[in-house]
Amino acid sequence: MQQIIGVQISAALAALRMAQKELAKAANVSVPTISRMIASVELPLPCHSNNVWAVRKVLENAGIEFTFGDGVLVGPGIKITAIADRVAQAKQESKQ
Repeated sequence: MQQIIGVQISAALAALRMAQKELAKAANVSVPTISRMIASVELPLPCHSNNVWAVRKVLENAGIEFTFGDGVLVGPGIKITAIADRVAQAKQESKQ
């Protein structure tokens, strides 16, 4: 599985209209951890791999597909899939 990068997390949050606080709660990580992940231009992201996995899982469950391009002309990004139902589900999970 390829490593996601900070800009992909930021794009996913924007697409889902989800706040960092909501993502942090749903992934069971701190808001500063989310902020560091988003701000990072390093690979791997500057946090524990289990935190990256938890964040990725929440975003994927909310309807985000991470793409990685060909490494030359097309870089990393996101695709939005089945968003309406998954956004509602992710937001509900973040409230629990």
